[in-house]
Amino acid sequence: MLIAGAGIAGLTLAALLRRQGLHPVLIERMPQMAHPGYMLALMPMVDAAFDEIGCHDDYVARSTPIATYAARSHRGRLMRSDDFSALLAMHGEYRGIDRGALLEVLTSDGCPVAFGTTIEAVAQMGNTTDVRFATDESPTEASFDLVVVAEGLNSRTRELLDAGEVSRVDTGWGGWVSWVDPAGVTDLGEEVWGDGFFLGAYPVRGRLGVFLGGSNHDTAVGLPEFAERVRAAAPEMGERLRAVLDGVVASPDPYYSALTDVRAERWVTQGAVLLGDAAAGFLPTAGIGAGMAIESAWTLGRMLRDTDLSTLQPVLEEWERVQKPRVESAQDNSRMLARLMFRRGRLIAWMRETITRMLTVRAVLGPIARLVAAQPDPDAAAQRARVPAP
Repeated sequence: MLIAGAGIAGLTLAALLRRQGLHPVLIERMPQMAHPGYMLALMPMVDAAFDEIGCHDDYVARSTPIATYAARSHRGRLMRSDDFSALLAMHGEYRGIDRGALLEVLTSDGCPVAFGTTIEAVAQMGNTTDVRFATDESPTEASFDLVVVAEGLNSRTRELLDAGEVSRVDTGWGGWVSWVDPAGVTDLGEEVWGDGFFLGAYPVRGRLGVFLGGSNHDTAVGLPEFAERVRAAAPEMGERLRAVLDGVVASPDPYYSALTDVRAERWVTQGAVLLGDAAAGFLPTAGIGAGMAIESAWTLGRMLRDTDLSTLQPVLEEWERVQKPRVESAQDNSRMLARLMFRRGRLIAWMRETITRMLTVRAVLGPIARLVAAQPDPDAAAQRARVPAP
């Protein structure tokens, strides 16, 4: 098996398969295991995968609970504070971790990766898939029973597969991601939904991950000037978030990220599948994208466990039938929140705040909580696919 992409989904699947005694080939276009710095909030849907890999204790040690969520108005005034831990208490914890730490958790038992390698061509030949690679040295070819494309939202290999229409949502917004030292309580996620800006601070182990953004037009002035505009527009944001804003401006290496998502019409083709962000890349608004990628890798890995070539294609198609609607439901939730958040105008801000005061976090995130509560049974799904209907 070939896995293209040593990100969260690809590493999760590779770790699961190695636990089963398999040895997938894992390639990555980057020249080394880089850790682009951003924060992740993982819901307890990831626990099953981490338990099976054997890294759950390490994950807990490298992450921190997000127990409370606070929403602030466009002026920075506290509107509401909600208990996340109570919302998910029956299912597990909502935890914050930075991406680099998560990649280290997933590779703690070792993970051979062919870096600097990309796929140039894919061809289905009988029961195998022929792949031509481009490497730092010379082109090479190999054949695989299955190719898993987990390259991320901007996957190039996806264009070589019969994935149908690939749709995108471009919010027209973007912003800077940075790290600051924690100020005050360390299990609090906090957001300011402004008139043309957004400021969020989210706990990970030992620090806060921060996103400061706005429309691409407004952020074009640069980080220092945009931050000053936010400070002036939200004078009631409180000491903690003022310190966060200072930290972002002083950060030596903030990076700018455009807020877009992607959705592939089909995940499974003959001899290949799309996984994680290559199949459905999320906006960050619901804090669920990474969790769904991990869950998708877990369900795929479990369904492949007792599958041979004679039943591979129906098992893959059943995996897509079971998992794709779950992922797209969560993605729809993130898109809905984006329509609410990434808007400008004082009237819109006032209407949004009125809705926020009326709705509980349980109502807003209810669809996500229901997904957590009703995870699929991959073993039963695989069995259905392997046994033809009478």
